[in-house]
Amino acid sequence: MGVCGYFVVSWKCLVVLSLRVLFLVPPGLPVHSQGDSQTDNKVMDNITVRQGETVFLRCPQGDIVTHTAWLNRSSILYAGEDKWSVDPRVSLVTLNQEEFTIKIEDVDMSDEGPYICAVQTSRRPRTTSVHILIQVPPTIINLSKGIVVNEGSNVTLLCQASGKPEPSFTWKLLSPSGDLASEDEYLDIPSISRQRAGTYECTAVNDIATDVQTVEITVNYAPSVSEGRDVGVTLGQRGVLECEADAVPEADFEWYRDDRRIFNGFDGMEIEDAGQLSKLTFFNVSEADYGNYTCIAINKLGSSNTRFVLYEVIEPTSSTLLQGPGAVQDGNSGSMGTHVHTYTCLLLAILQFLLRF
Repeated sequence: MGVCGYFVVSWKCLVVLSLRVLFLVPPGLPVHSQGDSQTDNKVMDNITVRQGETVFLRCPQGDIVTHTAWLNRSSILYAGEDKWSVDPRVSLVTLNQEEFTIKIEDVDMSDEGPYICAVQTSRRPRTTSVHILIQVPPTIINLSKGIVVNEGSNVTLLCQASGKPEPSFTWKLLSPSGDLASEDEYLDIPSISRQRAGTYECTAVNDIATDVQTVEITVNYAPSVSEGRDVGVTLGQRGVLECEADAVPEADFEWYRDDRRIFNGFDGMEIEDAGQLSKLTFFNVSEADYGNYTCIAINKLGSSNTRFVLYEVIEPTSSTLLQGPGAVQDGNSGSMGTHVHTYTCLLLAILQFLLRF
């Protein structure tokens, strides 16, 4: 068996071996490990640094230093001015009687762990240890894909993220209501309704930063048709019946006159569909066009219908307009004119009689 076992090299063994390799003590003298009373050991506060930043490792010297080195958990980084590490991110900052400082740029999770500065002075060996903690901003690494479901289905969304400290999660429905939905990586929506369709936002947050991604939920449902509005049209004029349906996916429309289906261009009629709205247009209404009509909206989940009445509106004639709204148009209108004439003549006769005096 070797100095420190077959495969695992402990920190104490690493320091001992490093001191021997670097000749920090004279040959023939024992090298005491960190647990020995003849070695000064100092533990510094943890250094917390964010991923991608630069960390500085400072080691005080003092006394008369013969040899000094910085080590990580698996290798020697610097022995005095000599760089042993092949990592280009590691470099020497300061080496003098007061301070031995190196830096590690663009730190990552692989740099997290213990570091030791080993110093051989004129009196005894000394070690200073420090632990680097790497903080990593959250990154959403697994998010449910956009889904299409039928109304009434159970829906579960998943949002997972990496990061250190471990991130917390918030689910929120952005549209249409914007209400808070969940504070967990899972979002459960039992028996989903059409009102819960829309864009859902997952937010992963820790002490460092925030990551946000969205997922879309589409909810299919059968058509719901607005109540039909009857339309009155004068003979020979243009008339339009409008049918509006709310449905996902969008509905297809069918128009019927009584039990007979109407097709575009049939008897001078035009059918125009645009999203949720369908229009049946009559360009020159005839007597035969007046009557009952039905609009049916259909998609793969069902259908709905509504009824309309196209009725005739009589335009007022010129004689009606001259008589005014208070005129009476019946068979007694002639006799009433005679009575009025007789009454007028009587008044004129009385007036002439009075003027003689």
